[in-house]
Amino acid sequence: MSETFPRRPETARPTMVDVAKRAGVGLGTVSRVVNGGSGVREQTASRVRAAIEELGFQRNEVARALRPGKTSTSLALVLGDLTNPFYATIAKAALEVAGQAGYAVVLGSVDEDPEGERRAIQELIGRRVAGLMIVPDQGDHTFLAGPAGAGVPVVFVDRPAHGIEADVVMVDNEGGGRIATEHLLNQGHRRVAILLAPSYYTVGRRLRGYRRAYRLADLPVDESLVISLPEGSRDAAEKATRELMHRPDPPTAIFASTNFLTEGVLRALGETNSQAAVVGFDDFRLADMLPTPVTVVASDIGELGRTAARLLLERADGSAKPPQRIVLPCTLIPRGSGERPPPTA
Repeated sequence: MSETFPRRPETARPTMVDVAKRAGVGLGTVSRVVNGGSGVREQTASRVRAAIEELGFQRNEVARALRPGKTSTSLALVLGDLTNPFYATIAKAALEVAGQAGYAVVLGSVDEDPEGERRAIQELIGRRVAGLMIVPDQGDHTFLAGPAGAGVPVVFVDRPAHGIEADVVMVDNEGGGRIATEHLLNQGHRRVAILLAPSYYTVGRRLRGYRRAYRLADLPVDESLVISLPEGSRDAAEKATRELMHRPDPPTAIFASTNFLTEGVLRALGETNSQAAVVGFDDFRLADMLPTPVTVVASDIGELGRTAARLLLERADGSAKPPQRIVLPCTLIPRGSGERPPPTA
């Protein structure tokens, strides 16, 4: 059964004029309440605050910098830890496209923190950015469909939002998980472990691809080889890989579902002198320079940022097309680690 989510409204963001009309007061009264001025009776101020709440009005923090009638030339990008090359690549590509169109980009880094993400988004809306690009966390984004969203165009990147139908640009995670696993099965491996970062939408789809590859090959999945990690770090992957390789019947191949996990897997396999085959999801720096270069499923991460920025610029320019779901392809890059055969009996 498919879920139906509320569409984001195409209405303009409420202004102080709208608040004044709703509260039945003058514009100057609204301005004094919004700016904390004096001389407004409490009963009147309460009506103004109620109107602000009903309309979802947010103070324009950059109004003084804008001439009357001029719109903002800033976009915002809210994403995860910028020390992760994945997010840094998205940001760099989005900045390039926005800059060519004459827009600056305000960056907000919020790593899987729903409350922090919501605060950052609301602050950016208050700054009257022309649009938002968001790599969403696991929280609920329904608030963007209501007055709090204030009609600001939004494009989600890498994952769809929760509870709202909106534009999204992402990679074919399920297809990538399938081709990674199929590649290992085609080398003769039957005991392929998969390491999963916790509760990410993208990783869940990669697991679907893993299961689908086994199903298409008419092979059973050994659930003891489906490893859900407590965190998506290199250390967690390294620890889990050591434990896997010390089992009486260890896997002969490992599919690591993120680039950080791949690095942890490689470190553990190097310490144990294991010859297990490895395929990682997402390329990473120096993957092709290791003694055994790493086979990966890769996509054009920069294109995620570029496509999202182009789509957002269309929305900021007034496009009212139905929400789009753009899925970019994945490609297997065989380099050596994923082509190791299973040990002979």
